[in-house]
Amino acid sequence: MRDGGLKQAARFGKLPWLSLSVLVFVLDQLSKLYFEGTLTLYQQIVLIPDYFSWTLAYNTGAAFSFLADADGWQRWFFAAIALVVSGVLVVWLKRLKADETWLALALALVLGGALGNLFDRVAYGHVIDFILVHWQNRWYFPAFNLADSAITVGAILLALDMFKSQKSEESAHD
Repeated sequence: MRDGGLKQAARFGKLPWLSLSVLVFVLDQLSKLYFEGTLTLYQQIVLIPDYFSWTLAYNTGAAFSFLADADGWQRWFFAAIALVVSGVLVVWLKRLKADETWLALALALVLGGALGNLFDRVAYGHVIDFILVHWQNRWYFPAFNLADSAITVGAILLALDMFKSQKSEESAHD
């Protein structure tokens, strides 16, 4: 019986981590719906004066509004990229080994965030952002959302995993 369970686990790799991707997607969509229903466009609710606010903004571009001023073609371009990347991430998750949990966590976060923003792009033509970090009234970081946060944390974990793997390989060669 134990061998059957191991074969089953090997066959599916780290696909159970897709449940984290689904959780990220659901929380992202619920938060976007909440803020879109609560705030008017560019309205700010200051939570921590000089540092942190809720706001409602629409981003038709990519990260940091890259290509937001384009004629609309970017919507489908970024949607296509998100679809391809999502497919690659699912295949990558499936192929992970049992000891690659850190990497599975990173990939699941990136996938959930990518799907959250992909849904917005396809359904609305823009990504809904609502988190605004700023310093006094002088500097504003571009507004972002939970999907962006998950992608960022996942990317950081991917980089850390890469360094961890590189260090392990170097110690094995010593």
